[in-house]
Amino acid sequence: MKSKDIVSKKTNNDKTIALTNENLLHMLSTMIIIRQFETSAAELFSSGEIRGTAHSCVGQEAIAVAACGALAKDDFILTHHRGHGQTIAKGADIKLMMAELMGKENGYCRGLGGSMHIADFDCKVLGANGIVGASMGLGVGAALAEKTKSSNAVGIAFFGDGAAGEGIFHEALNLASIWNLPIVFFCENNQYGISTRMEDVIAGKGIARRAEAYNLPGQQIDGNDVFPIYETVADAVKRARDGCGPSLIEAMTYRWGDHSMRANLPRYRTEDEVNEWRDRDPIMRLLKHLIDIGKCDRAMYKKMCDQAIEKIGDAINWSRKQKILKYDTAINIVYAPPKVEGFEPSPGNRNISYAEAITEGIMQEMERDTSVILIGEDVGKIGGIFGLTRGLQEKFGSERVRDTPIAENVLSNCGVGAAMMGLRPIVEVQILDFITLMMDGIINQAAKARFMMGGKTKIPIVFRGPQGAGISLAAQHSQSLESLFTHIPGLEVYIPSNAYDAKGLIVAAIRSDNPVIFIENKLLYMISESRPVPEECYAIQPGKARIVREGTDCTVIALLSMVDQAMQAATKLEKKGISIEVIDPRTVKPLDMDQIIKSVKKTNRAVIVHESARFCGIGSEIASNIMEQAFDWLDAPVARVTAPNMPVPYSAKLEQKYIPNADDITKSVKEVYYYAR
Repeated sequence: MKSKDIVSKKTNNDKTIALTNENLLHMLSTMIIIRQFETSAAELFSSGEIRGTAHSCVGQEAIAVAACGALAKDDFILTHHRGHGQTIAKGADIKLMMAELMGKENGYCRGLGGSMHIADFDCKVLGANGIVGASMGLGVGAALAEKTKSSNAVGIAFFGDGAAGEGIFHEALNLASIWNLPIVFFCENNQYGISTRMEDVIAGKGIARRAEAYNLPGQQIDGNDVFPIYETVADAVKRARDGCGPSLIEAMTYRWGDHSMRANLPRYRTEDEVNEWRDRDPIMRLLKHLIDIGKCDRAMYKKMCDQAIEKIGDAINWSRKQKILKYDTAINIVYAPPKVEGFEPSPGNRNISYAEAITEGIMQEMERDTSVILIGEDVGKIGGIFGLTRGLQEKFGSERVRDTPIAENVLSNCGVGAAMMGLRPIVEVQILDFITLMMDGIINQAAKARFMMGGKTKIPIVFRGPQGAGISLAAQHSQSLESLFTHIPGLEVYIPSNAYDAKGLIVAAIRSDNPVIFIENKLLYMISESRPVPEECYAIQPGKARIVREGTDCTVIALLSMVDQAMQAATKLEKKGISIEVIDPRTVKPLDMDQIIKSVKKTNRAVIVHESARFCGIGSEIASNIMEQAFDWLDAPVARVTAPNMPVPYSAKLEQKYIPNADDITKSVKEVYYYAR
């Protein structure tokens, strides 16, 4: 490289960096395109061609071009709701971006994500996000995937100053530092969270200073000058690529417009303040520098502006001609196509417990597929508080079996980010009650990512843990929560009731290309007898119920530990001349209603049994389907045997009363059997 082609500039910390004139002119041109894109988007929003909302990054363009300019092609970024600039700077197609904003099928996400959710995996743009701070948790997972694959790639997680107030900021920085991950956390501090001044809600001397607490470098820089941005990011990227771990950068900048194009807020910024920041226009600052050194002039600048107007205009015209995605096609995007082929070998004569079966299934899948990793609290040496994963870290190493801090929010988001980048994470939840702290990662990320990205990705992740009452752990450690997840489109929910199914279903869950909630039962850990389970690896087909016992007088649909209670009831009722058919759904999403309806049409009666609370439990959905599909075959109303609508009590005697049992099932079956006789 010839010296005359290099521009050097002193930065505030007296370091000298080098960027070629070609680099700088490209940055200027890209900033102009970004601004024109945002200006045109605002006009289209005002005219109604862009719906919902969009968030403009006008005034913040230097961050996008300089930060992304310091990355290699295979490096990734995750951004936020104000992320058009970074997406363009990373090389995304403006036509596809504009089509997405207009909700068109040929948009990046087929018109299903819109302004806040654009992703381009070819350019390693792993998605923007409408959830504040989500980029950090997902970025940790993506960086973990790159490190696990030894790819040498680095990522940037962009987030706004408001996200620094979220717990995931601290959880993500801590986890990335502990695991020495190749990621740069980049805060775009534009001074306001909607209308709230950051100085009113940020304690301490700035966001960058918080890096000290997590043993990583932090630096606050001018976010309207490409030189310090490029220099700082380039240093952080090199540090990460060299195996030295994450960094935190806080860039001080300003958004010229309101929080969003939809916002119609009372004036909360003074005119003097806005004008002061407009005088620091990043485009004009770089243009002045290039003019001063004789590498650009006003004519060149005008030509760049005209080219940007033409480029954006072409994108708008092209997008207007595109079609809207068909409704039926959109519905079919929610889930990745089924890929698990069911195989149920003979149980054989080898007996193992419910817990041992789950462990064996995980171990065999980790042996078969090196992309399977296990992360969770205490999953290493002690194997979780119930010991299910004991020995796996010794067998597969601490890179694939990773202990985590007690930080459920980042744990779930990290798993999703890793899944997006090609791993198959198993995220252990110590006790399923704690999954409520993971709900953002599960419901807003895992369940929706495939759909909002137009079906262009898959999220193969398993969230597994024990639920249920019976061992006196009181209300916060004993809930049954399967119904929460069955309501969420995009999730699958598996509920094995015995050792044979537990092994076959955990294998199926790991192999699924969809996020799976794998629910284990604490009582089955504790009291279930060892049962025949094949040593070979096998997967049970999700959505295929099991007829546990055939009968003629009443169908009992039972979940988890209630299957054993239903079988006890069947033995009692047989002595009274009543034959019941017991069905174990095995999975409640997908749910094998065909098998249930077939059975009900044979027996003409139905009782549904589950340990979770009655109101809006899964029994309500099953009963509704039976009424819709088999009403004419019913000789009695569908009955439900469930826990009451109250939290789980601590007292052993009260808890025993709380959990449905064989006597409760027997009584309910008798009521429907003798109904109207």
